[in-house]
Amino acid sequence: MPSILITGASKGLGRATAVELAKRGHRVVATARDPRALDDLDVDQRLRLDVTDQASVDAAVEQAGEIDILISNAGVIFAAAVEASPAAEIERLYAQNTVGAIRVTQALLPQMRRRGKGRLLFVSSAAGRTVLPGNAAYAATKWALECFAETLAVELSDFGIDVTISEPGPISSGALDNMLTYTLPGDPYAALFAGGGIPAEMMISPEQAATHLADLAERPTVPLRVPLGPVAEHVIAARDSAPYDRPFLPA
Repeated sequence: MPSILITGASKGLGRATAVELAKRGHRVVATARDPRALDDLDVDQRLRLDVTDQASVDAAVEQAGEIDILISNAGVIFAAAVEASPAAEIERLYAQNTVGAIRVTQALLPQMRRRGKGRLLFVSSAAGRTVLPGNAAYAATKWALECFAETLAVELSDFGIDVTISEPGPISSGALDNMLTYTLPGDPYAALFAGGGIPAEMMISPEQAATHLADLAERPTVPLRVPLGPVAEHVIAARDSAPYDRPFLPA
């Protein structure tokens, strides 16, 4: 069975994916900024890995040994209109969601190239292909991640390393509950967010998403992009068919 390293495995989708892959008999290396959060996971290794810290990434990769598949899952989110988004918070999202994912990838690629095989599985989002008011910073980090991933797919095509991008719709992992939010005094954008949160019936469970990621890890070959869940499938299809010369807002 292949060895699989998962970032952001302390909770939500990352934890559910570690559980699912371990049940299937894979050697799972679960990582998190605080490895104590992994203590109750029945996996082969539980390692500290902060994707924003190069020394932490290098140490975790060295301890993990040979890794066949990376599931790059670690990420953060906040909600705010563009005008209300603190620049430092936008930078924090890029540091973790985009640069962090590439940092871990760079650390693992030399061993994958030496062996002539490997798989990079990036957890993006339907937001990596679309936009919603209040979601610009998070979506931008995922759009950027998809650019890096697609470029990697081209650059690595002769090295036996494949790349796939999972694009889930909303997941009931808790990440969207009580989300960090920024507003301006008097909030001139309040009307954009008057509709409230995402209805529960539109979400998929972490376990459903984890099954999807585990299936992608096990497939002999993978497509570059895979929407996950009916919301993602609908929104991305609508985005792809929308006129290119004007903004698109999912219905």
